Order: sequence, then structure tokens, then C-alpha cells
Amino acid sequence: MGELKKLVEEGKIKYIGLSEPSTDTLKRAHKVHPITALQMEYSLWTREIEDEILPLCRELGIGIVAYSPLGRGFFGGKAIAETMPNDSVLANYPRFNGENLEKNKLIYTRVSDLAMKHGCTVPQLALGWLLHQGDDIVPIPGTTKVKNIINNAGSLALKLSEKDLKEICDAVPLDEVSGKREMGILSEFTWKFADTPLK
Repeated sequence: MGELKKLVEEGKIKYIGLSEPSTDTLKRAHKVHPITALQMEYSLWTREIEDEILPLCRELGIGIVAYSPLGRGFFGGKAIAETMPNDSVLANYPRFNGENLEKNKLIYTRVSDLAMKHGCTVPQLALGWLLHQGDDIVPIPGTTKVKNIINNAGSLALKLSEKDLKEICDAVPLDEVSGKREMGILSEFTWKFADTPLK
């Protein structure tokens, strides 16, 4: 952080952002130089940051750049509406294989039913929910297809009430999401375990 602060002072960079820091690391880093944004996984089925990270970011005035806002493609239909290619890396993620996937299909079905109710697609509903979580959250859905970009952009027009948002959350109870969000040993390196060493 000290070196990044020097780069700001030299005019070589303008802002500093971090990816998946623990709350302790974030607090310590922010004391050295204000953090502008955090890149964190955040989606309908990955909401763990709501308990600790999000309140701390709001207290410190830090924005959230939400990666995998469609649950690594799950709410885009990967492995549900589309057949997953044999060489897909998603097959290595616990939520996308075996019994976990079969259980998670029920969640997709509930969200799909709500999307029909709102006259939108499942990705639009998932992104619309995220966009309604606050002006300090910016989702970054990745895609390789123009049709998906156009579809995703449709989420900007979605108007959801507090009742709608609760109904969407209730359709994806976190205790019913089957499987860890990360594969294998990587689950030990998420933000909850990302304390940087003290000097």
C-alpha cells in the first residue's frame, strides 16, 4: 500500500482498488491510503459479503465491483438451459457438478419463474437484483456473445420494489445453495482467509 500511495503521489495512478481482501486487511490498507473500490464476488447465490464487507465498505466510502454477478454463468443458464461443454472449467466448481448441480437446478427454476413474472430473462432478473442493492455496487458480467451483452443491458430497465427484492432473495436461500463457490483448495483463499501479514 505504501508503494501504491507513492504512485498516486507521483501522478502515475489515480485510484487504488483491491480484490477479495479480508476486513482486517481492508481497514489497514485504507489507513495507508483511501481505497476506491473492491472487486468481490457478489451475486444472488454468493451474498456472504453482505454481513461484513459491504457494511465496512459503506462506512469507509468504498465501492464494490461485483464479479461473477451471474454466479459464474449459472443464472445465464450455464449447465441448466445449455449443455456444459466437456472441457468447461465450470465442471471443476462444486456448485456445477453432481448432486450439487441437481439441487441448484431447483433454485434456477424458482428464479426463472420470477423472471417470467417480471417479463424479463433470468440474467436480467439476477443483474437487476444486484443493481438494486445500491449505487455503490457495479456488476461486471463477462460474456463472449453480443446477444448476451444486449440481454444483460436490459436489466437496467428493470424496476423492482422492496417486496420484489425480498421475493427474489427468498427464491435463493443461501442455506439451500449446494456446494462451495470455489473449487478445491481455492476455497481456502477467499476474502475470509485473506489477512495480510502485519509488518
